[in-house]
Amino acid sequence: MFPLVHHSDYSLRQDAGASGNSRFPWDKYSLVRDLLRADPTPPVEHDAPLMPRNWIEAVHAADYVDQVLTASVPPEKARRIGFPITPALARRALRTSGGTWEAARIALERGYAANGAGGSHHALYDSGAGYCIFNDLAVTAHRLLAERRVRHVLIVDLDVHQGDGTAALLAGRGDVTTFSVHGERNFPVRKAQSSLDVGLPDGADDDAYLDALERHLPQIIDQARPDIILYQAGVDAHADDRLGRLALSDVGLAARDSLVGGEARRRGIALASVLGGGYGDDQLAIARRHADAMRVLAMSYYR
Repeated sequence: MFPLVHHSDYSLRQDAGASGNSRFPWDKYSLVRDLLRADPTPPVEHDAPLMPRNWIEAVHAADYVDQVLTASVPPEKARRIGFPITPALARRALRTSGGTWEAARIALERGYAANGAGGSHHALYDSGAGYCIFNDLAVTAHRLLAERRVRHVLIVDLDVHQGDGTAALLAGRGDVTTFSVHGERNFPVRKAQSSLDVGLPDGADDDAYLDALERHLPQIIDQARPDIILYQAGVDAHADDRLGRLALSDVGLAARDSLVGGEARRRGIALASVLGGGYGDDQLAIARRHADAMRVLAMSYYR
């Protein structure tokens, strides 16, 4: 049993004006929640709050935030994001950022907590990108530090796509470390510079991925000495992912998440995970991967 932050606002369907012609997997968020609710010992659910606007504007340009919240994002920015911004999507962006914050807050008390959305790591200072509107990871890291809840934040991003927005928004800060393992030839074409980047070739399998992670993750944790790890647990490194280009199996993803959870647990570091990417036509299969990631993280942290 672990804390899960969720909200009905996470799942927006096309009939709610959410996505236009976008192929973004809106349904997976409610499917993940339903799968976890069906477990013999389901998670303890917490409502995701709306992130106050002032914390969003502490990381993003005020005029861009206003464009989102008034649903007046210019077409060129909407194309970069991947869908037009509606009032429902603007509210969702505040909600998912609030959810990552709430998961981090609970993790500092309980050890591990999960947000059932979030991981919008491509969002930049004055624009969204790659299906990301506000960068919930950067916003949460900044708020944790500004409120003096922690002294150092480590962001571990294992989505198949580099967390370029997170790296750019937090560059130069001595109180945040960013670590990304991603497909070197995958989106974005122009990578930002994280504190540590590990780019993998197309087709990298379980052994190659886990070898890289085992070599670098303990080292970056020991160097950063964080009070909390914000973990972008995207499942798009899976071999069957439509946008992945890597070749991890279900077993490989479980080993990845077990390693992250175990390294945090051994050091007594709080761990908050966010959903991240996962793409394809079979939404239930993707939702199962996300749910399994949370289960493995909880088991590896609380065992």
